[in-house]
Amino acid sequence: MANPFVHVELQSNELSKAREFYQQLFKWKLEDMKMPDGQVYTMIGVGEGTGGGMMKNMAPGMPSHWLAYVSVDDIAASTKRAKELGGKVVLDVTPVADMGSMSVIIDPSGAALGLWQAKKR
Repeated sequence: MANPFVHVELQSNELSKAREFYQQLFKWKLEDMKMPDGQVYTMIGVGEGTGGGMMKNMAPGMPSHWLAYVSVDDIAASTKRAKELGGKVVLDVTPVADMGSMSVIIDPSGAALGLWQAKKR
């Protein structure tokens, strides 16, 4: 399938409660990573299927939420195209360490979606 979902991310206002809940519910393997800004990002290992991550919610006043990411070949072009099609860019193209780049869009119906371009290895 072109442009598959490749990552899901929980941004939580109560991360320790969420970690405990999901680890007990699904037996996910959780691995903390220090980010350059000092925050902790928890990788979610699910075995087969699409994994993800958890982090402290960075948007003040925003409820805890899950965000799905779709793989794209050209993050800049896809982000621009989303805007041309009536979407709103809420996070423009942003590098993520040495892993790749992301952006976040809102479609015309109001749904958020992350775009992800992995760095070529």
